[in-house]
Amino acid sequence: MQIIDINANKNKPKAWFLAARPKTLSGAAVPVMIGGAYAWHLVQDVTKMEWTALLLCFLFAFIMQIDANFINDYYDCVRGRDNQERLGPERACQQGWVTLSAMRKAIALTTILACLVGLPLVLYGGWQLVIVGLACVIFCFLYTVCLAQLGMGDVLVLLFFGIIPTVCTTYVTVHSSQFIVHSLPWSLGIATGMVIDCLLLVNNYRDIDNDKHSGKRTLVVLIGKKWTEYLYMMLTPVALVIVLLEFGFSNTNILLCFIVYFLHINTWNKMKRIEKGRELNKVLGLTARNIFIYGVVTSIIILGI
Repeated sequence: MQIIDINANKNKPKAWFLAARPKTLSGAAVPVMIGGAYAWHLVQDVTKMEWTALLLCFLFAFIMQIDANFINDYYDCVRGRDNQERLGPERACQQGWVTLSAMRKAIALTTILACLVGLPLVLYGGWQLVIVGLACVIFCFLYTVCLAQLGMGDVLVLLFFGIIPTVCTTYVTVHSSQFIVHSLPWSLGIATGMVIDCLLLVNNYRDIDNDKHSGKRTLVVLIGKKWTEYLYMMLTPVALVIVLLEFGFSNTNILLCFIVYFLHINTWNKMKRIEKGRELNKVLGLTARNIFIYGVVTSIIILGI
């Protein structure tokens, strides 16, 4: 067995890479991808698309996701939630790969960087986006500090990984005069948030025993494992039906949605079969893959390719 000298590897690039949790970035990319696809669906003219705004949306989403991961890593370590009983991927602070002081600085840096990246979006969408950006930053902290312990995590996923990024990306990527009021980005945002929530569900499903012991009242703790399995199974199919209702039940659309459905059900069966233990981390990776494929498929359907 290889012995790793933790002290010699403190605050190294690999430790920061692991702390950023790159697998979770699909959840940040997909709503922006879908919002951008719908913006193109609206205008279908390269000159009427605000490509810089779309790029800024992607960067803001990625940085905020990394920021949220750093905050979660730090506070769960400080509060003792990342203990030896935890079954998820090893955390940087808890393992000693990143010092608490360095993580505090990283949180401040990523928060400031996200604000700097997001601020120019005001030029495309007006001052209202300042409120949206502040809400993203505030709830990024509140999620880990208190709301996740009150079973509110899934609601925040629906809002901040579904509705808000999808609608706002569409809004800033097209000229405001052409956006007016469209209900479709809202339904797409709801569908996207439902799919991305599967990632949180399987994460909390895996950690249910440790969360109960530490007093963390996630939705999974509140409703139990069996109902969580049913909820996980239902979310993606319902989202796919929303997409089909909005864009039509053509043979191509049905086939594309069936691919996502097949992968999702296969992952759900693995989740039920494994049920507990570290092996559920494989289901977490498969769920992240399914979310990204859902984003690609939905974008293709929106674009009518």
